[in-house]
Amino acid sequence: MSQAGALTASAECRSVGESMRLAGKVALITGGSRGMGRAIALGFAREGSDVAVNYRSHADEAGSAVKEIQGLGRRGIAVKADVASASEVGAMVDRVIQEFGRIDILVNSAGIFSRTPFLEITEAEWDAILDTNLKGCFLVTQAVAREMVKRRSGVIINMSSIGQQVAGPNVTHYNTSKGGVAQLTRQAALELVDHGIRVNAICPGLIETDMNRRDIAQEEFRARRLASIPMKVIGKPEDVVGAALFLASDESRLVTGTHLFVDAGATMI
Repeated sequence: MSQAGALTASAECRSVGESMRLAGKVALITGGSRGMGRAIALGFAREGSDVAVNYRSHADEAGSAVKEIQGLGRRGIAVKADVASASEVGAMVDRVIQEFGRIDILVNSAGIFSRTPFLEITEAEWDAILDTNLKGCFLVTQAVAREMVKRRSGVIINMSSIGQQVAGPNVTHYNTSKGGVAQLTRQAALELVDHGIRVNAICPGLIETDMNRRDIAQEEFRARRLASIPMKVIGKPEDVVGAALFLASDESRLVTGTHLFVDAGATMI
């Protein structure tokens, strides 16, 4: 059975009296049409949350994610927006509030990735990575937090990377963006704590998604990366869902400003 299938079976096998961890919640997942964002969106729906799936260009995938969410008995909508645009972010948040009345949980999962040697990174490539991965995270966090403040309650989860902590070849622009997300997480956690809002980050290691599948298919790359991972495993998007559920639920009510590494031990050596 696949990991996604196991998660579905686990949800379906719950005893009738067992409550769902996110029952009655409303979540907005940026970059929710594919990869880790999609896995989290479906995982949240299985635990009782209604979900707004943000996308920028993958409308079909966003639509199919919404159908899966609705198939789980939850409400779901797809909302198109470029997270690097303040006006589009504002319209997205307004749409979700109009549809669901509030946002209890935000997951900033929208991101882009490229591999370019340091001396060859162009200004345009640098700006594109930082605009989506860091500026976008800031804009969405700020817009949603302004709504959460009104209710003095909310959870924000930023998808960072082990790249916030370790260096790697040809990813200066990407790792710099994630280093910024790490500090943004700490700053937002500090400034929003008095409003009842918790802010944390998940830092995945090597997780196979559409962004890196071509790299992982190359034997040299795969062998080199596995050599640096103590557990000798490449993760799947579903592997981050448990961490996201923990941080989104009341199980982590005393956790804020934290970075939770899901990296098969890669950062311990």
